[in-house]
Amino acid sequence: MIEDVVTWLDMSPNTWTGCALTLASGAFVQRATGFGLAVIGAPLLLMIEPRLVPVVLVLFGFTVSLIMVRHYLHEVRLGALAMALVGRLPGNALGLWLLIAAPMVVLEKLIAAIVLFAVFVTLCRVRVPVNRVSLFGAGVFSGIFGTVAAIGGPPMVLLMHGFAPDRLRGNLAAFFIITSMLTLATLALAGQVGLWHLGVAATLLPAVLLGNALADRVAHRIDRQWLQAASLALCTLAAVGLLL
Repeated sequence: MIEDVVTWLDMSPNTWTGCALTLASGAFVQRATGFGLAVIGAPLLLMIEPRLVPVVLVLFGFTVSLIMVRHYLHEVRLGALAMALVGRLPGNALGLWLLIAAPMVVLEKLIAAIVLFAVFVTLCRVRVPVNRVSLFGAGVFSGIFGTVAAIGGPPMVLLMHGFAPDRLRGNLAAFFIITSMLTLATLALAGQVGLWHLGVAATLLPAVLLGNALADRVAHRIDRQWLQAASLALCTLAAVGLLL
């Protein structure tokens, strides 16, 4: 049955399986750590099936964030991130311009750089003062990264290192829900979202839900530092592969 569906969607069963495994792994890491679906997914999916980036990744970023936010709703303080949400608007516009104007080879290098930046942010934990200017700037870069590669989290994580883990997860999830809708609207208005994307997303949704559910059950038994190190190593290898 799945072979017939993916053939109709102009994908081979092997390609679909690779995409499903990638997205399940990304959903697992995002549920366990707060972000990671797109950081893991973007470089690997560009190698497996570039048409899924960024639209399908944005769709699933929205889905996983919607599932996550209910666990941490009491920690959400979106008022503190208002300027970052304002910054997403020009950031989305700049990201869309890059997505349309830049050739694929340039986008691949840009996405690799975004992934490596995400790894840097996670490892170095650089502290940046949180004020209206830094929030707006983080929102702009989040919009660019999120529209090009669905990786809108790292600029925000850079500002939120001081948050408690549950507050970080809750606010990132709420931020991603709003900004994913903005990004999807931006991409749709530019004609970048098609029925093909929705069809592929529907077939891959069970993999994302499985990764999320598995993380709910077993992630607390896994050493978080080990999980983070493994996922960052995978992201780095994939990004380097795009740069070569």
